[in-house]
Amino acid sequence: MDSTISVSKGVFVFKNGATRAKGARRKVQPCRSLLDGATTGAFWYRSYERQWKRVSDALEKLLSSSYEKILDDLLGFVEGCHRGIEYSSVLPTAALLTGINQIDHLSQFETLAGNIRNNTFSLVVLLQSRDCPSMKAAVETIVAGFVEEQRAADEDADSRQLRRNQLNLGVLRAWYLEKHGHLEKKPNLSIIMPDFEVFSPDVLQDMILVLNSYSTELPFVLILGVATSVATIHSVLPYHVTSKIKLSIFQSEPSVTNLNKTLDSVLLTPFCPFHLSGKVFKLLMDIFLFYDFSVKGFIEGFKYALMEHYFQGNIYGLCSVTSDRDELEEAVENLTATEVESIRQLLSFRPLIESLDNPQEVVDFLTKDHYLRRMLPSMLLEVHNFWFMFHCTLEMLQVLVQDLPRGPLGKQLRELYEHCISSDVTQMAEFKECMQLVAFMSKEEILGKVLKMIEVILKFKDMNDEACIRGETIFEVEPLEQMSDDLEHLTNAIARAGMEVVPEDLEEPTANVINSPKMNRQELQAKLLSAARQPKQESAFTKAINALVAYITNEIFRKYLRPLSRGPPLIELFVFNDAATIRRHIVGVPRAAVHTALNNPHYYLQCGCCELEDDHSLVPTMPDLSVAYKLHAECGRMINLFDWLQAFRTVVDDRNADEEEQERHIDPQIQARFTRAVAELQFLGFIKTSKKKTDHVTRLTW
Repeated sequence: MDSTISVSKGVFVFKNGATRAKGARRKVQPCRSLLDGATTGAFWYRSYERQWKRVSDALEKLLSSSYEKILDDLLGFVEGCHRGIEYSSVLPTAALLTGINQIDHLSQFETLAGNIRNNTFSLVVLLQSRDCPSMKAAVETIVAGFVEEQRAADEDADSRQLRRNQLNLGVLRAWYLEKHGHLEKKPNLSIIMPDFEVFSPDVLQDMILVLNSYSTELPFVLILGVATSVATIHSVLPYHVTSKIKLSIFQSEPSVTNLNKTLDSVLLTPFCPFHLSGKVFKLLMDIFLFYDFSVKGFIEGFKYALMEHYFQGNIYGLCSVTSDRDELEEAVENLTATEVESIRQLLSFRPLIESLDNPQEVVDFLTKDHYLRRMLPSMLLEVHNFWFMFHCTLEMLQVLVQDLPRGPLGKQLRELYEHCISSDVTQMAEFKECMQLVAFMSKEEILGKVLKMIEVILKFKDMNDEACIRGETIFEVEPLEQMSDDLEHLTNAIARAGMEVVPEDLEEPTANVINSPKMNRQELQAKLLSAARQPKQESAFTKAINALVAYITNEIFRKYLRPLSRGPPLIELFVFNDAATIRRHIVGVPRAAVHTALNNPHYYLQCGCCELEDDHSLVPTMPDLSVAYKLHAECGRMINLFDWLQAFRTVVDDRNADEEEQERHIDPQIQARFTRAVAELQFLGFIKTSKKKTDHVTRLTW
């Protein structure tokens, strides 16, 4: 074996006297993909990359716009904190409340540091808790950061460098006065601590006191990244420390708000053709709401579902071709006969065949590949139009029900999406309750809601026009125009309607019927039943409201918010529905994984030596830990170590020696292997030592 090849990771140093030239930098090697050329060149992979790039670009744009205001406020604070007299004897300190598990917490502060460098006259150091185990290390990191940043800005590579143990605040003061003492406007020294809660309280307290002692000569600015609340600062820093800082609070948006913006603006739009089914979407939402509140985790789960969806085959890559009809037709023509046949096997393809009246057309769809290829582009565009109308109607439903009392269907778009994509929302009891509450609204409230619904329609028409300009798929807007005209007509009818009840001529007044003295009990009962069956007298406003509710229920929501089971043909190419795969790969089950690995190592190792005929069998070539684990699983609560060792030796030692001889002379190597396996089982938490019997261990799992 070569001297630099090892089964374990290691670093091999050759002292041959060669040194790298001063100032020379190694060229960064391009990152090579783990996938081979056949995979990266496949149509499904190119479609996946195209779709994910669209989503990631939109997410990055949304993230920058979300933090634009708070960044402006922080930049204003850093720029003007040393201009007033209120900071004469205290450290100007900003606490940025980010909330737990924001989108890449550290990258937010790296972006903030870059903005402070570029937009203010400041030097910036990003100080993390891992670099500050002690006060001395914190000061060295701060001083080195400011000096290195100034050296990089001046491109002064030949300046004399101090050793790290020589760096202190006295050196920083001398360096600062030498570099910037002659300037009329001196730069601030901004120190950003993104993980405030992780810092040692003693280090924080000492650092703030020391920095405050130098604040008259060095214009320090502290920016604290707080993930919880302001109370954390007061619980970590006592009064004699907080009296040395002047705290300003900056609040960023919480994780739930960020997720709602991400869904409303990027993921739940008709311009993201990939969709999650109700089960998968609910799983990701449950992980977010009940586990970690991590928007980044939700996006990574969405990305994994996207990758799994496209990995199923080239036919699933057809959904992302939205920029060119010619490109879509070319992709369809490149499908193989097997892939075309897999399209025929889709569940939504059967209703299409059953709806055809022409027998020859049925034969062409089922037997002629070229005919199906010719029809596929129009069928795929029909699915795009379905999603366009689905999302438009979904936003209209949100406008209608988001502020209703008790929120029967929910208030957020994500809640409505989960309902509508899983089942027929118009058949739900919550939807009927919402429509009853809408019917009870005043004229001003219902007119305002209908006007907002019309605004949603106009917004989607404008979005279609912008997509047309970009050269993307052009959706059919005729249904939107018809809906807008109908809603305007119903709105005018509601506005003109009055609240007066128009009386109708009855054959006999009900009061005279009841007060008639010549009527027996049976006749009175019959007359009362007849009067109850007569239609109630309604005002013109009530009739107009009922007409509006009936229209939006039957002609809008029931027509366009269809569940996936009643979607158009090829709807499966746009929806990922494998919730079990997502749960298995995202929701960790460590105990089950450890049991599987120890009970059947072939499941993970995929080696021929560990392959078992059944789960209860044992082979000598298995890892020692697996052998010891399977033997201990056959024991009771107390395990005799000597008996366990004998059983272990019987499995791993294939030599046929006399039993008595084996009991007297145990191979030291086998005993060492057994001891190591027992120690590893104890480390994993399967056993523990027993104080009652020194030659026994206690089993902890059942």
